[in-house]
Amino acid sequence: MPKNGSKSQNSSKKSRNIAIGAGVAVAAVLLGVASYTATKPADSSNGGTVKEEAAGAAPSTGSQAGVYPELEKLARRDAKDPLAQGRADAPVVMVEYADLKCGFCGKFARDTEPGLVKKYVEDGTLRIEWRNFPIFGEDSERAARGAWAAGRQGRFWQFHEAAYAEGSKEKGFGDDRLKELAEDAGVKDVDRFVTDAGSDAAKSAVKKDQEEAYGLGAAATPSFVINGRPISGAQPDQVFHQAIESAAKSAKPARKKGGGSE
Repeated sequence: MPKNGSKSQNSSKKSRNIAIGAGVAVAAVLLGVASYTATKPADSSNGGTVKEEAAGAAPSTGSQAGVYPELEKLARRDAKDPLAQGRADAPVVMVEYADLKCGFCGKFARDTEPGLVKKYVEDGTLRIEWRNFPIFGEDSERAARGAWAAGRQGRFWQFHEAAYAEGSKEKGFGDDRLKELAEDAGVKDVDRFVTDAGSDAAKSAVKKDQEEAYGLGAAATPSFVINGRPISGAQPDQVFHQAIESAAKSAKPARKKGGGSE
């Protein structure tokens, strides 16, 4: 027979899950609409912005239109997260849901992301938090687990760069190919990499990110959330620059998780 403390704890947990679920339900509409309306780069008719209207969902009443508090809570700000770069207390966090087999994700990684890192991450304005969102089958799943495993040895972003290099995805992400990418990324212990990539921990970590994305209604890759603003697709550089700079102006001091900043 369970103790009263256990009942109380379970009840509290259940209430919290219901509250989170209600908030995510609204957020799912928002990111789902953004994914549907903005999977491809925006044209000049909408000024390079993403449509974010959704029935029954209201943005924050602050100075930033199209910013949603429930989406803003997605930032983990864990200073020990190997799949993130930038200060844990940066005023702006861009959460990126992507698939290593996705062509548009590769385009963003090659053409846009390096510029964001140089301009905003290096000066402490921006933090980028990667979420594995494999949607193209087993190859995508293997690549995601490999990326996570590379992160265990501090080489996630190098693996990310190697996997998104021109012509890389056409070679597939079989076991031998993953080992090649790990070597290209400078992973020191490839045997450990193979073990980590096939572990239950890798599967669990990837599933957690994947379910977060699906729970938000993300219907395409890449999908982004910048301080609560949903953006989907390999948008023109100016869309990201505008969103980051607008978020930085309105940002409140952030609390770090997991210790110091990166």
